[in-house]
Amino acid sequence: MTSQMDEVLLRSLTPKVLAIIVRRGADFAAAEDAVQEALVKAVRVWPDDPPRDPKGWLITVAWRQFLDATRADAARRRREDLVDEEPAPEPAPSVDDTLQLYFLCAHPSLTPSSAVALTLRAVGGLTTRQIAQAYLVPEATMAQRITRAKRTVSGVRFDQPGDVATVLRVLYLVFNEGYSGDVDLAAEAIRLTRQLAAAIDHPEVAGLLALMLLHHARRATRTAPDGSLIPLAEQDRSRWDTASIAEGVEILQAALARDQLGEFQAQAAIAALHADAPTAAETDWEQIVEWYDELVRLTDSPIARLNRAVAVGEAEGPRAGLAALAALDDSLPRHAAVAAYLHERDGDLATAARLYAEAANKAPNLAERDHLARQAARLNAPVRR
Repeated sequence: MTSQMDEVLLRSLTPKVLAIIVRRGADFAAAEDAVQEALVKAVRVWPDDPPRDPKGWLITVAWRQFLDATRADAARRRREDLVDEEPAPEPAPSVDDTLQLYFLCAHPSLTPSSAVALTLRAVGGLTTRQIAQAYLVPEATMAQRITRAKRTVSGVRFDQPGDVATVLRVLYLVFNEGYSGDVDLAAEAIRLTRQLAAAIDHPEVAGLLALMLLHHARRATRTAPDGSLIPLAEQDRSRWDTASIAEGVEILQAALARDQLGEFQAQAAIAALHADAPTAAETDWEQIVEWYDELVRLTDSPIARLNRAVAVGEAEGPRAGLAALAALDDSLPRHAAVAAYLHERDGDLATAARLYAEAANKAPNLAERDHLARQAARLNAPVRR
């Protein structure tokens, strides 16, 4: 069994090795299979015989695996011209094509779920079993999804430019999955975004990393021991991870200083203002509204407008918040929950109770449903004399 250090090393080397095998001429699907075989062998061999050059070892073994598979497959015999000669073992090349691998795994021809799965497998170095457990689906289902995704991108040229925005959305999807099984996807998303930030100097990559760090800093306080949700205003701020907050703010400030504002920087600025408030009552809601105005300008997102209505309600009073909410489609996710909160703040408890119950019925998960149902029950309870 490999040590935890070996597992971390293997996962960090996976995208670099895969990118090199693809660069040498292997199609993506065959290269990914070969790298996975090399990783399996590393887990078996390294504990007793650790290599002096782990990256070079993996490249050599993966390339041999690719050659063996290619030569054994008559249908692929035309590739023999490309791979006739096996290069002699040599130090691992310093060039890093990991960035192109990110772009490939977030290719627009893939569905969001397939892009996430392929990114976790090819860039993150996770096994199919780990990804399946994280997404609570059977391993066979996830294997099929990954196989289809690999086939889809196998014909894509590796030197084509990619879309950073698509890569960032895929990483944000990974982050928002949170935790399940034996893989912490939020932590994995932060690790991959750090890796991307090291490979590309882009203010929105920095903005996403800052946003993740600022959100992750509050993670331990978001739920009670029984699993129930704790709203932001009621969280124990003394338990927030101050080191992650400080790092996130520093990264965000450097990104904002470049004056190339994007949606993730704007979201991170809002998160930073929440993190900076010693208490919920001291939150600078006026600035948060201004940042939501920027976010709406950048994205025209209905969800951003919905969250802005909450901020307006805090900054200017619940009736101003309800006025902002009135301009939005009431079929938006969490619209009823926002309306309930603002009506309660305005003193209309009957309407608030009805809307909390309606929101509970539409909640996307059990924890949120239970939280909203408790709010409805609290307002419906008879007043004790």
